[in-house]
Amino acid sequence: MKNREHMRAFLRRATALAGFVGLLWALQIVNWITGYGLNPAFGLIPRHVSGLDGVVAMPLLHGSFAHLLANTPPLLVMGGLLVATAARALLAVNAVVIGLGGGLVWLFGSAAIHIGASGLIFGWFGFLVARGLVDRSPVTLAAALLVGFLFGSMLWGVLPGQPGVSWEAHLFGATAGAAAAFLVRTHVHAPRLGGVERE
Repeated sequence: MKNREHMRAFLRRATALAGFVGLLWALQIVNWITGYGLNPAFGLIPRHVSGLDGVVAMPLLHGSFAHLLANTPPLLVMGGLLVATAARALLAVNAVVIGLGGGLVWLFGSAAIHIGASGLIFGWFGFLVARGLVDRSPVTLAAALLVGFLFGSMLWGVLPGQPGVSWEAHLFGATAGAAAAFLVRTHVHAPRLGGVERE
């Protein structure tokens, strides 16, 4: 009975993830039709009150179909790992990643319009890796190793130097995700690993 309930809950969360990615594509089509007018209207503009709504809207907007296409696979893979392992903490984790990460970009980001879901992706990356170290269950450690193996090279994205790329969103997203691993307790249905004994 419990396994059936867990499966139903997982399917609900997976459907919500698919719906979120579908929403991003729908918004991209609207954005494209309007000549990308949504980006200056709702993108994050650091230290401007008019750009403060971009803290929430930034992950929803993209600069091109190629931009969104590049973000879609990591959204699905890391989002899928979150859906499978973070259970009821998903909203809290995303609130920390979006609120703290976006807030730091608004405070310290360069003078530009910051858009794209990559800050959210880096937040999920930071959360999944840091939670593996914090929680130390076989499930969370396996998720951390998988994410590190598949997406570890994207850590170069936290460094400045790529024109047109918001490295601040990457850096502060990853930082906020790691913070969420310490601030938000997630329940994983697996035993934790104890200390290692030396012989």
